[in-house]
Amino acid sequence: DVTLDPSTAHRHLRLSEDGKEARGLLLPADVPDHPERFDFEPCVLGRGGFSSGRHFWEVEVGQGGVWALGVMRESSRRRGPLSLTPKEGVWALEAFHSLTSPRANLRLQPPPRRLRVSLDYEGRRVAFFSAGDDVPILEYTRAAFEGQRVLP
Repeated sequence: DVTLDPSTAHRHLRLSEDGKEARGLLLPADVPDHPERFDFEPCVLGRGGFSSGRHFWEVEVGQGGVWALGVMRESSRRRGPLSLTPKEGVWALEAFHSLTSPRANLRLQPPPRRLRVSLDYEGRRVAFFSAGDDVPILEYTRAAFEGQRVLP
């Protein structure tokens, strides 16, 4: 169960009271500056994170919007323009594209609304599935977590 961390949320994101949902804003929110806050990319991280074990969580994604989900090494940059790729400590899926270099288009018909993220820390694996029917979407293997905590 992932709860979003408001101290990391970009100013153009609004979090629900329970920290379970993020929505984009046209105008920036009036929130205090925080060293953990994303200042360029509209991102937010989950609280806690993981440094061992196997974990999974499900995410409902909106239709037609821009979204990305996955995990990020705790030490990865949050300031300025970011390259959200494994090289920079991010293993993610963006609106059914892999965030790799080069990007891969993942054609899924119909696109699932609910996704499962699966993290196997010791196995160095991050995988994404359609939550309804467990269809695999994308898998990162040999993820370089470098012994660091990773945050959803």
